[in-house]
Amino acid sequence: MGKSRTMSPRARSTLALFCIIVVVSSISFCHGTAATFLLTRIAKDQQTLQYTTTVYLKTPLQPTKLVVDVGAQFSWVDCQGNSYNSTTYSHTPCNSTLCAALNSLACSNCYTPPAPDCGNFTCALFPENPIANNASIDDAIIDCLDVPTTDGSNPGLPRLVSDFVFSCSKNYMLKDLAQNATGFLALGRANYSFPYQLSRDFSLPNIFALCLSGSTDGSGVGLYGSAGPYNFLPGDDLSQSLTYTPLILNPFSDTIITYALNPSFNYFIGVTGIRINGQDVSSLNKTLLAIDPNSGIGGTRISTVEPYTVLQRSIYDAVAAAFQSAAKAMNLTEASPSKPFKVCYYASSVRDTILGPAVPTIDLVLGKGVYWRIWGANSVVGVKKKKSRRWCLGFMDGGVSPRASIVVGGFQMEDNLVQIDLEENRFGFSSSVLGRRTTCADFNFTQRHEAEAPATSDSS
Repeated sequence: MGKSRTMSPRARSTLALFCIIVVVSSISFCHGTAATFLLTRIAKDQQTLQYTTTVYLKTPLQPTKLVVDVGAQFSWVDCQGNSYNSTTYSHTPCNSTLCAALNSLACSNCYTPPAPDCGNFTCALFPENPIANNASIDDAIIDCLDVPTTDGSNPGLPRLVSDFVFSCSKNYMLKDLAQNATGFLALGRANYSFPYQLSRDFSLPNIFALCLSGSTDGSGVGLYGSAGPYNFLPGDDLSQSLTYTPLILNPFSDTIITYALNPSFNYFIGVTGIRINGQDVSSLNKTLLAIDPNSGIGGTRISTVEPYTVLQRSIYDAVAAAFQSAAKAMNLTEASPSKPFKVCYYASSVRDTILGPAVPTIDLVLGKGVYWRIWGANSVVGVKKKKSRRWCLGFMDGGVSPRASIVVGGFQMEDNLVQIDLEENRFGFSSSVLGRRTTCADFNFTQRHEAEAPATSDSS
């Protein structure tokens, strides 16, 4: 039985230096001007409807495809067998300050040769797959991560995180994930989520923004460590389009594994009502819209894992009925349902506009005159059935007793800029950027070619 690898201060310095040496020798650095924050390219997998990103992890740096989860506590990567190969990984001792900060609930021991997923007296975590609804117990590890920087307009020099903290996982945790995805990138409200670590390591504001794209031809973007600018072609700073509403802390954890006395790692906003074509949906049970302070049930959370917005059944029924009534007044011709959608219209009866199909608008009312308008591009989904094309209401019936009454899904956020600002504890949203003659696939990922320079480390 071998000892697990732990990290002394001297070893940490050696790891940082070794990461830099390997980065310099293993990749061709991008060119750029002085950059101030960081970015990831985010693509939509058309088969699973999951949003994925590829980060450069390990030594030597290797592309690692991960599913983006805006509500996850920590990132995780499959380490079982020979799936994780790196010369710089390190385990975290159970009695370390880092292990306590990770809210570890267990200590791991191993009876096979040491490996990334096998260490003795090692801090253990519980990675979760919310898509397959499963979890495992695995070792927390530390390794090198390379992240592109940006000035808000183009990618710049990569920055090296020499001590990125995440969890290993088992092979079975990859169930139902997008092809070639090997884990999750966590963006949740937690000390060791991806944006929190970038903010801490590079002394950047604890702010990040997502602009998701459903395009098959281009990628959306994640921007970390700045409130802007976020410049999209042909030259629009979308940070100027944001409207803000407070973030709400749910005091109860809603993970598969229960973390006693810990609040939720998800981001919640205070929806107080819903309007269809400017008219209140009067039959809503508004008690469901608030978070119950005794159970954490209810409220509205943001999700990049749910492909479409999910509504508690009575809310769904009320919204669907109001949408049908407004659509009838617009002379839209209703068609038979097309699974998984319950409300559909023949495309031949629906006009096209710059903001998508001309269907009733849906507003999430947030109080104090603020509302998040959902236009046709984000409210209806195109479906081909037999010889006809249809537009179907892209909202799901979440059943009678879901934990959150409304879960805003990925489709409703596509071509909308959203921002999580934990410095001001607020959620920013733009509504559809299509009306600004741009899309989330229009961030310019072309690198500027000026002075060549190597990546820099967070330890410098």
